[in-house]
Amino acid sequence: MRLTLTAVMALALCACTGNETTEEATATDDAARTVLFEDGFDDGALDRDKWNVEGPEFWVNNELQVYVDEPGVISFRETMEGAEGGVLVLKPEFRAGAEDSERRTADFVSGRINSKGNFDFAYGRAEARIKMTDHVGVWPAWWLLGNGQWPDTGEIDILEYVGQTDWIGVAVHGPGYSGEEAPVERFYFPEGEDATGWHVYAVEWTPEDIAFFVDDREFWRVTKAEIEEMGRWSYDNPKYLILNFAVGGVYPWKVNDIVEPYYGLPQETVEAIQRGEPEMAVDWVRVWGQPAE
Repeated sequence: MRLTLTAVMALALCACTGNETTEEATATDDAARTVLFEDGFDDGALDRDKWNVEGPEFWVNNELQVYVDEPGVISFRETMEGAEGGVLVLKPEFRAGAEDSERRTADFVSGRINSKGNFDFAYGRAEARIKMTDHVGVWPAWWLLGNGQWPDTGEIDILEYVGQTDWIGVAVHGPGYSGEEAPVERFYFPEGEDATGWHVYAVEWTPEDIAFFVDDREFWRVTKAEIEEMGRWSYDNPKYLILNFAVGGVYPWKVNDIVEPYYGLPQETVEAIQRGEPEMAVDWVRVWGQPAE
């Protein structure tokens, strides 16, 4: 596992491009911060003192999966090429009739974990080292959510991936600027990189702004002043961590315009799920406090 903080204080040169990576942080930078939360997924099982598992009752965004607490959708590997120790793997499974109710019909199950009630924080840096697969219409994500009513206590999406390997999306949601009205941005990978490689996806959150990074390249920063032109700044309260693997739904559909055989999900990805191929691998998750004054 990587135990040094990368150059979190560096500013990127421009947005949404493959900017040059910054140098590693110095020991002084590390000493100025405190690790608030860390999980390297090296024990081969989910640490239930850190993480909760979402159940079937949760459903949003016309997604196609039912969340379950099962080893098939939330698993661990001792090694993976390029990983720094153990790896958490979230992946969907095809299960015809997983839910057939007045609410919805769903033919997939998948995994979603969160730290609600176990860990949350206000201000600092949250980062995770993640690797995706090349499958259109999947919707894995790494994000932060406030403890109260959505969107009143805010949401910070550090990584959203819909199977377009050349980019990932980020967003913030709050009262007056949620859903369709949320500020969003994309990071486009430079030549020679894409979402199927290992990358560190991070957010630096302060009382005055929220900045997003891929491998220490800052590509978007939204300020409190900018947010308050749209609605209330909802980022002065603690937020907990979420990792999940959704399937199909409104965001993939908006990008790929696919409606058959499923909303946002093409047949080739359905067949890939049946073969057990799509997954999100998470090498580690870490949260740092704000730098010392």
